[in-house]
Amino acid sequence: MTTLLDIVRSVDDPELPHVTIGDLGMVRSVAIDGRIARIRITPTYTGCPATEQIRADVEAAVTEAGYEPDVAFEMAPPWSTDDISPEGRAKLHAAGIAPALPAGDGPVSLDLPVECPQCGSRRTRLTSAFGATACKALHRCDSCRQPFESFKAI
Repeated sequence: MTTLLDIVRSVDDPELPHVTIGDLGMVRSVAIDGRIARIRITPTYTGCPATEQIRADVEAAVTEAGYEPDVAFEMAPPWSTDDISPEGRAKLHAAGIAPALPAGDGPVSLDLPVECPQCGSRRTRLTSAFGATACKALHRCDSCRQPFESFKAI
């Protein structure tokens, strides 16, 4: 049986439609009180322009499931690239986007070469700190010569 949590987690990220907000680890809680579904989400980046679209998409999914949505964004604890699920990392990689490596408890290294999602080489270089969205950067692989995006580690 599909739960409301499953439904909310299955909502596509509007800027990364090949991954869901569940894959990205944005869904913090789903609580049902009668007909009201209280959904708490942490955006990947403060000021992300997709937050209102995410809210609308979650509200639509919750309404379709027969509940009255109460969707709120929570900034604490902050979202981290460590919140991306293994499935989400695989989906990003399959879409040609290098997923950020998990930081764990240590500092996030910004100096390591990013692995090319096309050929697996680490002979890559940053070409722009800003990609198509605020959460991605642009790179070029010196091995296969393909440009690609990476998800920024935070």
